[in-house]
Amino acid sequence: MLSAFTNSLKIPELRQKIFFTLALLFIARVGANIPLPGMNIGPIEDFFASQGGSNGVVGMFNMFTGGALLKGAVFALGIMPYISASIIMQLVGAVFPTIARLQQEGDVGRQKINQYTRYLTIAICIVQGLLLLVALSTNPGSLIGQGFNPAEYGEVVIAGQVPFLITGTIFLTAGTMIMVWLGEQITQKGIGNGISLLITVSIISGLPGAVAAAYQMFVAPVGSEGAALGVPEGVLMLALLFAVTAGLVAITQAQRKIPVQYAKRVVGRKVYGGQSSFLPLKVNYAGVMPVIFGSAILMFPAQILSYLGSATGMRFFNDFADSIAHGRPAYYIIFGLLILIFSYFWVSMMFKPIQIADDLKKNGGYIPGVRPGEPTAKFLDYIMTRLTLFGALSLTLIALFPDILLYAYNVPFSVAIFFGGTGMLITVGVLLDTMRQIETYLLQRHYDGFLKKGKMRGRSAARTKQIVDTAGLQDFWTAWRPLLFIAVALFVLGIVSWFLNLG
Repeated sequence: MLSAFTNSLKIPELRQKIFFTLALLFIARVGANIPLPGMNIGPIEDFFASQGGSNGVVGMFNMFTGGALLKGAVFALGIMPYISASIIMQLVGAVFPTIARLQQEGDVGRQKINQYTRYLTIAICIVQGLLLLVALSTNPGSLIGQGFNPAEYGEVVIAGQVPFLITGTIFLTAGTMIMVWLGEQITQKGIGNGISLLITVSIISGLPGAVAAAYQMFVAPVGSEGAALGVPEGVLMLALLFAVTAGLVAITQAQRKIPVQYAKRVVGRKVYGGQSSFLPLKVNYAGVMPVIFGSAILMFPAQILSYLGSATGMRFFNDFADSIAHGRPAYYIIFGLLILIFSYFWVSMMFKPIQIADDLKKNGGYIPGVRPGEPTAKFLDYIMTRLTLFGALSLTLIALFPDILLYAYNVPFSVAIFFGGTGMLITVGVLLDTMRQIETYLLQRHYDGFLKKGKMRGRSAARTKQIVDTAGLQDFWTAWRPLLFIAVALFVLGIVSWFLNLG
């Protein structure tokens, strides 16, 4: 596999794309460490140094921004406002026929949708930026943590409130739009999906801190009575890390192949069809969206109830907010139900069995043993319903696994997030997609790719095209092959972030 990395730099076009992508990712990490004018990040760093890091919902959103949120950086909002705007536009398309027609008009409609998405992103940035800055200037403890006291740690905002709100909102909005532009440039001129890569690099930027925290778990502090973890526990943690990563790869790539047979058609003197194919139905069709939706929805009730409790003085609201707070049993029960509901909701919005059945019928295709038309649509809906149930249960287990390590075994939050959860699910999916794109370039130039086992002396053009068309992981039992690539990519990016002090 190391030769595949070397071969990637031998192809001029691919080498240019890789270096261009790395340069723009470097710019994104620099912007995540430039504080806003009027911000003093020293008290925040001192607070989290004494607390051992941030966790909960704020910690998750801080992870998506690569630590920029709690640093009050120019890129503090990250790329999440654009993601939220894109999700809203997709949901609106299912309600308003005008947007739905634009989504089906090809490039012209796609450009219009992108334009509306950018406008909506600016509006979301203004609202989120104002709320963030108001919280930092008036009540920083509500955002940073309940134990934060400005009298003890120092003032976070050292400028006037009104100038800070105006300039800060402008900088935060501009920072998000710059990240959107960087992501689009990576997608067009670089390698991989730019928006997804920006999120992935932000998540991976916390790897050096996680390594340092893990090291402290195996080294007993001087004068402490407790014993540090030993070699057996370290080996067990490494085995668990690889097992979780392999499970994430398997869930991300798992699919049910529905066989499809195309009938022969005679058009003039040519014969079309008469071939067998398959319809891939992914087990985790909704991806990471149900987890993000569930986390966002659970965040607001606790905040509203806490505000009502402090405003009215009624302890009932505070007790109810504590019962559904992060780490409580009720939180995980509601969270699991929300993941299940949003998984089926997302599949119902994006997967159209009637349209697929009509397309198969128009092209002369049919599923063996199932009549074309409405019976095919019912069959696909039946299969997808059961796949979605398994995918939702898998997502719930993946999302809750870091919390199990955090609360049951006292593993630091910065370490636990790399043993599953939303961040690792996004990271694995993006790295696999980027790997497939590099694999395609290598196979087109007759190089062995990342997934190649052994050496081949030569390939014909037809064989190369066949491999390119079928490139990717479609077999559950070959999940260990991309596992090594993911581990190497995580290590390299973590070392780079460590030396640049961008984590």
